[in-house]
Amino acid sequence: MARDPSQEKLSTVLVTGGTDGLGRASAILLAERGYRVFAAGRNPEKLAALSKLAHQRNLPLEPLELDVSDAASGERAIAEIERRVGPVDILVNNAGIAIGAVMEEIAQADLRKVFETNFFSPIRLAQRVLPEMRRRRRGRIINMSSISGKVAIPVMGTYAASKHALEAASDAMRLELYPFGIHVVLIEPGFIHTGMNRAASELSSAYTEAAERSPYRGIYQGFLGEWENTRKASRYQPEDCARVVLRAMEDQPPKARYAVTRRAKIGILAKRLLSDRALDNQFRKKFRLEEFRQSLLRETEK
Repeated sequence: MARDPSQEKLSTVLVTGGTDGLGRASAILLAERGYRVFAAGRNPEKLAALSKLAHQRNLPLEPLELDVSDAASGERAIAEIERRVGPVDILVNNAGIAIGAVMEEIAQADLRKVFETNFFSPIRLAQRVLPEMRRRRRGRIINMSSISGKVAIPVMGTYAASKHALEAASDAMRLELYPFGIHVVLIEPGFIHTGMNRAASELSSAYTEAAERSPYRGIYQGFLGEWENTRKASRYQPEDCARVVLRAMEDQPPKARYAVTRRAKIGILAKRLLSDRALDNQFRKKFRLEEFRQSLLRETEK
């Protein structure tokens, strides 16, 4: 039987969004396991802090400046890795943002910003590293999706749409790259306490501050109430997701997708088993949409 290069040890890893949250935890864990990790980010202070930690703990972990929304920045970063250690074996597309707004109100600039970070940049970076992976007949692309890639909720439609798109592209790539021995894997987390949640609040502030004047005020209120309940209920930390990323890297072969958190697993199962009507009814109760509808009807009758 011919030797299968896809089974050979992969060692060089690029993690985008690697200086905070899920990416940082993954980069550190992978470095602890002996992988040569490049943790990419654009915040100088976070890059410096990660560099200090890597030096103190003698980890094979190197911070790397990379703005995923800038194609030239991505090209420079990957070229630097190739110059120093050779081709990227594993690309972890972790960087992501969320902006909360109902679909009628979200600005086109914000819509594009979310898709540029969550969808276009992962595809662009994959396109950059794949030719060398194909040549060597080995490699892995790990895309950080979300439970939102399966189940969309009010106010998070733009974020969900970007993750739905990433899931579809990943499913196609998984089949396209199979003959070349390259695996494409999706990670689907639920709510995990990270800096991304704070960043999302800041990016969404214009919409939440205007919510009381919006015709969708009840939608925003229902979402914010449920989001706070979810935040308080979650006990998951970035390290929980990092361990799943490690599994996705080392399983032979990996699964197509890995859910992280109990709520994500329940949500994915519900999407699979329930009809759209049944799922909508659950969300109408959860986000108090019927209450809001009745209040609008009472206003109409006045």
